[in-house]
Amino acid sequence: MFEKFFHLSENKTSFRIEVVGGTTTFLTMAYIIFVQPAVLGACGMNGGAVFVATCISSALATILMGFLTNYPIAQAPAMGHNFFFAFAAVPLITLSVGENAGVESWQVALGAVFISGSIFLILSFTPFMREVIRAVPEPLKHAIAVGIGILIAFLGLQWGGVVVDAPGSLVKLGNMRSAPVLLTLWGTLLIAILSARGIRGSILIGIFVNALLGLFLGIVQFKGVISLPPSVGPTMLKLNIAAAFNVGFVTIVFTFFILDLFDTIGTLIGVSEKAGFIKEDGTLPRSKQALQADAVGTLTGALLGTSTVTSYIESAAGISQGARTGLANLVTGILFIVALFFSPLVSMIGSPFPYEMSLSDGRLLQLELYPVIAPALIIVGCLMMGSVSRIKWGDFSEAFPAFLTIVVMPFSGFSITEGIAFGFISYTIIKYLAGKGREVHWLIVIFTVLFIIRYIFV
Repeated sequence: MFEKFFHLSENKTSFRIEVVGGTTTFLTMAYIIFVQPAVLGACGMNGGAVFVATCISSALATILMGFLTNYPIAQAPAMGHNFFFAFAAVPLITLSVGENAGVESWQVALGAVFISGSIFLILSFTPFMREVIRAVPEPLKHAIAVGIGILIAFLGLQWGGVVVDAPGSLVKLGNMRSAPVLLTLWGTLLIAILSARGIRGSILIGIFVNALLGLFLGIVQFKGVISLPPSVGPTMLKLNIAAAFNVGFVTIVFTFFILDLFDTIGTLIGVSEKAGFIKEDGTLPRSKQALQADAVGTLTGALLGTSTVTSYIESAAGISQGARTGLANLVTGILFIVALFFSPLVSMIGSPFPYEMSLSDGRLLQLELYPVIAPALIIVGCLMMGSVSRIKWGDFSEAFPAFLTIVVMPFSGFSITEGIAFGFISYTIIKYLAGKGREVHWLIVIFTVLFIIRYIFV
């Protein structure tokens, strides 16, 4: 049966190799089931429901990708997208929606995710995807990934108490002798060492070790390990699509779409090259089906109650273990379903730790820290920094827009939208005034005009 569906012999693999590869991929990306409830919980969503939505949407999209494409490329809610959802989209929607009865900002944000996913699915049947990919300048593609990486790392440092609020300088180092900070630093160093030694699942191992140490330090409270899954009711079908059809939220929908597009395309190309799926002419067979599986995952996630689902670069871990077919994805998807019955463990690891810190001016700073999962965010931020080397820093007409894209994201209130806007606007203006206007795609010019209009009138 497996040979018939996945053509194991043709792909020079076996059932055992695919199981090992699929398990390895799950171990390297399973941190998302701990991080996602904490991130979306910060904007008012029910953590247990988000946990269930994350597991089910990841399993469905991963298995669908395996059957449609026969590629071992797993899917889950994307890091970066979840932070944009919780810390940029929801606050912006809150300012616009206000206190309207019956309207929760995160419900509108889920509606925006659904609209974005619907557009993604429709366009996956057309050549438009290729045109958008060609339109966005290469330096800005890489800069977006780097900017999100810095944003995630900065939040990890904050969640671990390593950096805290400070008058004048805005941020400063926290109490480096406090238990939460020491636990964060230890966990980050442990994951870094394990990663340097090439140990698979280093992030997941680091989270579990930090949780055990947190138990001894009193930072983590034991809540059990196994139980029936929590209810998905608090978030399932709670998305507000009608409210998301608001001209003021066009940027939010566009950002969800553009991040999903480039995350998916970048992952497909990077992982497929490593696995040898890319043909000599540079094409990827069944790329349309891969995009469709990604879109279905996003739509399912929005309906259940989680942020954008996309392809995971951690799939390369399973490929490095020999995975070459969709059977590995079937294994990864099943493991996401199994994870549903470990909700007490997830709640224990992802719950905030209340901490009170005295400032030099005598004020008491009330913090909610996540020292168990903060190291994972810092390490993921590091992993996303690799794209910085692919920016042509010798060409200032490309280096400066990339620089603005990178620095504006973490320094504008964690706004990925503003980073993209500054990058597009500066790239178009500098290229044209430098006599290189022909290098700017007409779509980028349109996006630039739209961003400028937004700053003037919104």
